[in-house]
Amino acid sequence: MGELRLMKGNEVIAEAAIRCGCDGYFGYPITPQSEVMETLMELKPWETTGMVVLQAESEIASINMVYGAAGTGKKVMTSSSSPGISLMLEGISYIAGAELPCLIVNVQRGGPGLGTIQPSQADYFQTVKGGGHGDYRLITLAPSSVQEMHDFVGLAFDLAFKYRNPAMILTDGALGQMMEKVELADQKPRRTQEEVLRETGSWATTGKTSDRERNIVTSLELDSEKMEKNNIRLQTKYRQIEEDEVRYEEIMCEDAEYLLVAFGTSSRICQKSIEILREKGIKAGLLRPITLWPFPSEAVANLARRVKGILMVEMSAGQMLEDVKLAVFNACLCVPVEFTGRMGGILPSPGEVVEVLEAKFLNR
Repeated sequence: MGELRLMKGNEVIAEAAIRCGCDGYFGYPITPQSEVMETLMELKPWETTGMVVLQAESEIASINMVYGAAGTGKKVMTSSSSPGISLMLEGISYIAGAELPCLIVNVQRGGPGLGTIQPSQADYFQTVKGGGHGDYRLITLAPSSVQEMHDFVGLAFDLAFKYRNPAMILTDGALGQMMEKVELADQKPRRTQEEVLRETGSWATTGKTSDRERNIVTSLELDSEKMEKNNIRLQTKYRQIEEDEVRYEEIMCEDAEYLLVAFGTSSRICQKSIEILREKGIKAGLLRPITLWPFPSEAVANLARRVKGILMVEMSAGQMLEDVKLAVFNACLCVPVEFTGRMGGILPSPGEVVEVLEAKFLNR
């Protein structure tokens, strides 16, 4: 067993980054994720592993630093919260277009606009439907515990490098500020320059040698036919990710007659809701998407064939709701899909979820 500590979600993001051999963090402080950078500054990894930690002058500057460092094959990341991620979207699109691996962490807060510093899940559309310009995708992981905040840092980097694609951990202010017991991974050394060359030398700008052509990192292509081929290649890669990297968790779904679907903090609330419902004799289960993209559409459809109704629970006006409805529609099913959610930084209570399910499906 690894080292056990009681840590905040934001703190463990920083600790996990150091321990998985991250080469660089470039960020800008914004509530409720500022502890990520604060923890990195306190731990001073530049004195131990050699990791670079730099506070940029803005979110725009930080994402472009990530762009440049990722282009050299280094393992780099940033973190921010909703308005800050909005500022990064042009750079994120550039990184996706240039097919570079990196990690972006979004500790969501309520919006739109400056909104509130309280937790939200209203950046779902922004994250999984693009956000920036062009036909690109972000591999998106949604933790529901502080332990998963830790575990998903390494996983996100692995997926980003496997597919040469930016990955995002989409979490929220509740998980960022929550303290739980965490088992920390053992320290991995940062890759040597020889390892970087061996793993990324076919595409990274590591310095041209006489035995290969020049590597060029860019998302620009003025020839329309070539640009279409680039897009076709990207879409082929995205289909492969959709086939191989879907992750989800089913809780008490074996005999469920009613299904809750929720991610992140909302899924924690729903776990208590299904316990309450079962105490009342109502067979309820929970589907928790772990990858928001690729979305577990097939899992939704398979469960929809067995239940009498589906209730979506989100800390938003209903965004993942559309993907659930699409999964049900594409499977040619008629099961009703209902929604409940809170906005503006308010978390739904387990009791509220129970009341909505009963009102929507049982007391009509």
